[in-house]
Amino acid sequence: MFHRVIWTLIAGFGALFLQLLLTENSRAQETVQPQRIAVRIDETPIQDLKAVYATVESTDVVTARARIGGTVFALSADEGDFVEAGSTIATVVDDRLAPQVRALDARVTALGAEVRQAQTDLERARQLLERGVTTQARLEAAETRFQVAQGQLDSVKQERSVLIQQQREGEVLAPTSGTILDVKVTAGTVVFAGEPVAEIASEDYVLRIRLPERHARHLKKGDEVSVDKSVLGRELAATGTIHQVYPRIIDGRVIADAKVDGLGAFFVGERIRVWVSAGERQAILLPVEFIQTRFGVDFVTLSFDEGRTEREVIIQRGRGHEGNTVEILSGLAEGDIVVTP
Repeated sequence: MFHRVIWTLIAGFGALFLQLLLTENSRAQETVQPQRIAVRIDETPIQDLKAVYATVESTDVVTARARIGGTVFALSADEGDFVEAGSTIATVVDDRLAPQVRALDARVTALGAEVRQAQTDLERARQLLERGVTTQARLEAAETRFQVAQGQLDSVKQERSVLIQQQREGEVLAPTSGTILDVKVTAGTVVFAGEPVAEIASEDYVLRIRLPERHARHLKKGDEVSVDKSVLGRELAATGTIHQVYPRIIDGRVIADAKVDGLGAFFVGERIRVWVSAGERQAILLPVEFIQTRFGVDFVTLSFDEGRTEREVIIQRGRGHEGNTVEILSGLAEGDIVVTP
């Protein structure tokens, strides 16, 4: 009888101790467990971004042209070279100019001798007139011969200056500073006046975007452009702005230029993926802390009946947005209550 009482007391004290231990554990769990946050799903208007490929282009591609016809004597620049405005790209020589210049040099020499002789005759006529040996008519005739000879000499000198200037114009000069994209001639090539010799891209580069014409009404100057992160390793800015929208639609596409810092490190014509605004639409945005990922599948927890019932649903996430939020493409609807895991 005594042993039974002892065992009963031990069992009672053990049950009481176990109950106290469980109570303390539950209180500790309530203290450690963070407070859960609930949000109501509402649709938010966002810019509908369209991914397109833009090309690096120069705002101005100018052509260096030959100013005279002739043969390309020398090329001093090649594709990829940077040239300053006014520097010589090529030299064009017209073989017909040199003999003409030599012929005019001979005429200048001959006319110079005539001018000197006419001036001597004029001085002699003046001296004779002062002595009363000759007449005024002879003096005037000598003056006329001197003026005619001087006029002929000046005319030939002007012709020679024109030919010398044409020879100087054989230098093909860079019309602007920039990079040479294409050289269209080689040494020894015969060119005509006005024929293109090289194409030069100015230093001002843009991203040229071509969008389907249905987006023409949504694209406007000042819109932001996002650049693909995979090409940001060459000091390229992550965003840019639409600088110009061209009013003409070509082949069913509207063309726009975007200013982005750092494009000088890219090749002209290189393609870069960008995102541009194609209008506004309604979307569901959810902070990332409400999303759980298990085995590659994204889940969120929905609350029902004022928090008395919970259920996990599978969602499909889209692109990230500002404020550490992501777009939910499917799995949620407006009015749902989502709680943190």
